[in-house]
Amino acid sequence: MRLFKRTSKLKHAYDVKLVELIRRQRKQFEAYEKIRGMAVDDQPEWQAHYKLQKATYYYLFKEARVRKIKENS
Repeated sequence: MRLFKRTSKLKHAYDVKLVELIRRQRKQFEAYEKIRGMAVDDQPEWQAHYKLQKATYYYLFKEARVRKIKENS
């Protein structure tokens, strides 16, 4: 039974890392949204970066929902 306890410790450690990663990605995504809002001329390179940041954030958020992670845990 010791194996299951270790697995839960590992899951908790990776859940904490995932929450931290989501927080960092949210800040980056919001920064790109702010830049996108101020930009007069949308360049294809900036649009690609913005879409990448958005996709990464939503993927991480979806992964947290699948793993049933709450921010306070």
